Amino acid sequence: MKKILIAEDEAALQDALQKVFIAAGYEVEQAFDGEEALSKIRSAKPDLVLLDLVMPKKHGFEVLQEIKANEELKRIPILVLTNLEESEDVMKAIELGARGYLIKANYALKEVLSKVKEVLG
Repeated sequence: MKKILIAEDEAALQDALQKVFIAAGYEVEQAFDGEEALSKIRSAKPDLVLLDLVMPKKHGFEVLQEIKANEELKRIPILVLTNLEESEDVMKAIELGARGYLIKANYALKEVLSKVKEVLG
């Protein structure tokens, strides 16, 4: 069973995503801020991270940077799911190693699930 870490500070969205992924047969870990996300990525070693950028304690860009700088973790695919729509943000996330960039308002939960399945193969 593939494990996904959802790093999202918005509880309602976190719960909705968790239900969709569990129903699709994934194991789900949750993190509600950037520091918790890094800690859980190190301990749980998920198969994929769904990462919000605007989070308390540590910004998603910092989380992404730290994951990609770590030899043990850098192969974990990161999909950014955020409200930040500026092209500079998209480019920065991709340059830092994100495998995809999804803007929350543009994707239904099922579409997010499809993107995750696509990245996980």
